[in-house]
Amino acid sequence: MKLRWLAGYGPAFVLGVTILAFWELYVRSGQISAEVLPTPIAIVRALIDHWDVISVHTLQTLLETVLGMAAATVFGLLLAITLEISRWSRRAIYPVLVISQTIPIIALAPLLLLWFGIDLGPKVFVVALYCFFPIAVACADGLADAEPELINLLRSMRASRWQILWLVRLPGAMPSFFSGLRIAATYGVTGAIFGEYVGAYQGLGIYMQLSFNSHAIVLVFAAILVTAVLSLLLFGLVSLIERIALPWYHGSAIRRL
Repeated sequence: MKLRWLAGYGPAFVLGVTILAFWELYVRSGQISAEVLPTPIAIVRALIDHWDVISVHTLQTLLETVLGMAAATVFGLLLAITLEISRWSRRAIYPVLVISQTIPIIALAPLLLLWFGIDLGPKVFVVALYCFFPIAVACADGLADAEPELINLLRSMRASRWQILWLVRLPGAMPSFFSGLRIAATYGVTGAIFGEYVGAYQGLGIYMQLSFNSHAIVLVFAAILVTAVLSLLLFGLVSLIERIALPWYHGSAIRRL
C-alpha cells in the first residue's frame, strides 16, 4: 500500500516541494518585492494569524459550494435520465446544453446579483451553473453506454424501460457520474468565489477583493491557499464516497492492473 501511494503521489509531492522551495528562494533573493509576491512561509503565517476572520469567510464559501453542488447533482441526474428515456429530448436538449457552455458564466454573475441581490441564492445558482454541465453530461454518457448484452437479456425477460434503467443503466452509469462529480468539485469553489467577487457580505471572494484593495497581498494569497485546499478536500471527499459506494468497480480496476 505504501509503495503504491509513493508511486502514485510521490512525483507530484516532490514537484510541489521543489516549486515551493524555488518560490521561497526567488523572493528571498530580492528579485521581486515580498509585498507583491509573498513567500510561502509568509502566506502560511498570515493564514494562521488571521484564521479567526478567514474561517468565517471560508464557512460561507463552503456553504455556497455544497448547496450549489447538491442542486447541480439533483438536476443533472434528472436531466440525464430524461435524455436517456426520451430520444426526442436527447436530440432537442443535448445540443442546447452544449451550446449553453459557450456563454461565460462569469459574465452572468453580475446580472444574477443585479436581479436577485447579493444574498445566498445567487451565489448558489452560480455554483450550480458551474457544476451542472460536467455532472449532466457524464451521467448522460454513462447511461447511454450501458452493456448491450445485459439490456438484451432483460428485454428477453420482458423487462420494462424503467426496470432496465434501474437495474442496468443507472448502476453502469455510476462510475461516469462520479467522474463528472469530481470535476464539478474542482469547479464549485471557483464558482462561489466568482459570485462573491461580484458582490457579497461574506466569503473568500469578497475577502480577496477587500484584501487586495487594502494592498494586503499576503492575505489574498492566504485566501487562495484556502480555496485550493477546499477544492482538494471536496475532490477527495467525492473520491472517498465513490470508493464506498462502488467497491465492485474499484476492485475490478485493481485486478486489471
